[in-house]
Formats: sequence, C-alpha cells, structure tokens
Amino acid sequence: MGLQKEFKKRGIYSKIIVPRRKREEYYGRDVILLGTSLPVIAGGTQTEVDINFNPWAIARVLKKEKFDVLHFHNFTLPSAWQILERSQALNILTIHANIERLKKFPGLGIFLYLCKILTQWKIDGVIGVAPLNLQLAKGFKGPKAVIPNGMDLEEFNPKIPKIKKFSNDKINILFVGRIEERKGLIYLLKAYQILEKKFSNLRSIIVGEGPLKKDCQKYVKENNLKEVYFEGRITGKNLVSYYTSCDIFCSPAIFGESFGLVLLEAMAGGKPVVAFANTGYKQFLQDKKGERFLAKNRNYRDLAEKLEILIKNKKLRKEMGQWGLKEAQNYSWPKIADQVLAFYELSRKNKEKQKRRKFAIDKILKKMYTKDILFWLKPK
Repeated sequence: MGLQKEFKKRGIYSKIIVPRRKREEYYGRDVILLGTSLPVIAGGTQTEVDINFNPWAIARVLKKEKFDVLHFHNFTLPSAWQILERSQALNILTIHANIERLKKFPGLGIFLYLCKILTQWKIDGVIGVAPLNLQLAKGFKGPKAVIPNGMDLEEFNPKIPKIKKFSNDKINILFVGRIEERKGLIYLLKAYQILEKKFSNLRSIIVGEGPLKKDCQKYVKENNLKEVYFEGRITGKNLVSYYTSCDIFCSPAIFGESFGLVLLEAMAGGKPVVAFANTGYKQFLQDKKGERFLAKNRNYRDLAEKLEILIKNKKLRKEMGQWGLKEAQNYSWPKIADQVLAFYELSRKNKEKQKRRKFAIDKILKKMYTKDILFWLKPK
C-alpha cells in the first residue's frame, strides 16, 4: 500500500490485486479483489494458498487495466501461475520470504522447484527486500537487486500522542507481532520475569493475536508476573501510539524474519530496539549502531541483559532512539519508490535486449534452414 500511495502522488496509475479473504470485502477503488485466499498453518507460522476459481476473471481484469508492469510480492501458488500465464506485461517479483523460515515448510522442495520454473518462465526481474531473499532466485539470469521495505514517515513518527494509561513513570517494554512460535514472545516473558525481580518500575505491553496467546497468558499467571498487558490486535494509527508510548521495543523473533519491519517502525518512532540475532535482523542491523542490542538467538537470559542495559540508562535510550530515527529516514517511501522505478526501467531494457537477441537468432536460423532445404532440393 505504501508504494502504491507514493506512485499515486507521482501521477503513476497503479492498482493493488489481492485475493478475497472474506465473503464481503471492500478496500477502495485502488484495490482489485481477485481469487480466494485459504489460510494454512505451516512451519510455526500462518501462511496462505491463493487460487482463482474463475480464471476468466483474470483475463477480464488484465484486458481492462492494460498494465505495463505486474509486480508480484512473493509467489502465492497457484494464483501467481494463473496470472503469469495471461500476462503480457513486464513481470517483476519481490521476494519477502526467508528460506530459513521455509526450511520448516513440509513442501519446501516442491515449492522451490515451482518458484524456479516460474522465475525462468516469465519473470523479468527479481527484487529481494534483504540479501538473504535472493537465495530463492539462484540461477535467475535477469536483473536482480536488493530494495528494502519502505516506511511511511508521516504515519510513524515520534510526534504521535502517547496512550494515557501507559504514560507514567514506568518503563514500557513493547512487543508487536503475531503470537506464534516464530515471533518468540515466550522468550520475552521469561526475560521479563528475570528483570521484574530487579526493577519495580517495569511494564510489558503486548500487541497482537495468535495461536499461542493463551499459553503466554497462562505463563504470566502461573509465574505471577506483574504489569503485563495483552492489548490484542491493533492496526493503523492506533498502533503508532503504542510505539510512541514505549520506552524500549523488543522483537524476540527466533526465525523466519527477512527484514525487520517492526524494528523499523519502532525506530521511526524514535525508540531503541532490542531483538534476537536471527538471520534477517542480523542483516538489517549489520555494521550499524543497533547491532549492539541483538541478543543470542533463543537465549532469554542474554535478551534480559540487553534490555537491562537500556532500562538502567535513560540517556542511552534517548541516544539509541535518535540513532534509529535518523536511520529510518533511509527507508522513506519516496527513496524506495525511486529505486523500484529504476529497477523497472532496467528490467524493461533487459527484456527488450533479450527480444532483439532472440529475433536476430531466429532470423539467422531461418536463413540457415532455408539454405539447407534449397540445397537438398537442388537437382543433381
């Protein structure tokens, strides 16, 4: 949505195609509902299978819109296959999926094989939101680039009002994410249990829903943890208020992260971030000041130590928050849109070059075959 919003500001006509998740849905004139999404739990997280039961609907949409570019975000099978089959546009793929996450997916081999076929078949350029994503495009001979996710710095900023009930002298530690295995909330709760014994002014705020929510609530109750608030699923502007209300943001995700969008959202709010050193977060914060606050993966004691450094030092919290705020400016949608548009042009030129090369080769082969046929037909 952020990229489409930026394109609209520049007068670039664009639409978002998404599968239907409910019987009755409407997201505005810029969103086209095409196909159906079926949720699937696999590899410790929720994913989905998308399918168009009416393939003629795809043809109608593409004929009506006459898109110059179709930009796919991950391959949701078999929907991507169905759309590509009818596409006459420049086809770009952005890979968000982390191969580390996919290792827990039971159909990994088949999935990777299908991705390889799809990219070689009709994809003209591949983007990864992080270097690790491009592992899924090994063997692709067209243009490839790393272009990160963008951030709406007008929406996520430190000036958003705080939530009153969390605005007192307590130090707020915030978690935002789906409460499932890979997001690792249980590790934060274990770290919080250690810290609560040392500090009397802590509060843990948990934003999100998921299959492990009851287990986490049970852990809080059984261990008599104080000041732990489960706020449920929060979106939009209300979510931004949670970021501005916290003193420290913590993401204890243990695997499957490609980029770290929640880290960036907190940084855009001027907040210091603490997280586990999973592959995606390591690449996001590599050689940067924030790398100092990556704890050993799945080690809740180390996570507690990293949090304690910031709990004890208000000046450092402010310093890291200012660093994060400055770093987030590099991910503004105008800057990301410039990179994406430049990649479209690079891919278009490469596609035209390949077409000319194929035409030239076909022309040569045609002449060769014609001469050969004439030679064999020539009377002795």
